[in-house]
Amino acid sequence: QVQLVESGGGLVQAGDSLRLSCAASGRRSFSSWPMAWFRQALGKEREFVAGIVWSDGPTYYSDSVKGRFTISRDNAKNTVYLEMNGLKLEDTAAYYCATGTRYGTGTNHYAQPNVYDYWGQGTQVTVSS
Repeated sequence: QVQLVESGGGLVQAGDSLRLSCAASGRRSFSSWPMAWFRQALGKEREFVAGIVWSDGPTYYSDSVKGRFTISRDNAKNTVYLEMNGLKLEDTAAYYCATGTRYGTGTNHYAQPNVYDYWGQGTQVTVSS
């Protein structure tokens, strides 16, 4: 079955950078599957962070991370990355990787959690002042 395993979280200071990874398994290739990152802060709902459809295709970002975070994927490794720069206190959350096969267009589509069938267990990112 499909499994997603996130890694790369940790405790950093405001302004620092961090790169999260999500390794997918259970299929020969995930290159045609949209992949995304969501996050959930303590006491808050899960929110969309970034999504990517193809390795050289469109990417989508929430307004809160646009310009600071970059999503990318390495289809040869079945891995998606989230490069996070200029981290802020409000970026503190558990970050989840997700994938699925419900295709659509635009941020509004890929920002919906119900687009994705498979989720990782999450990796914690804590930003301190």
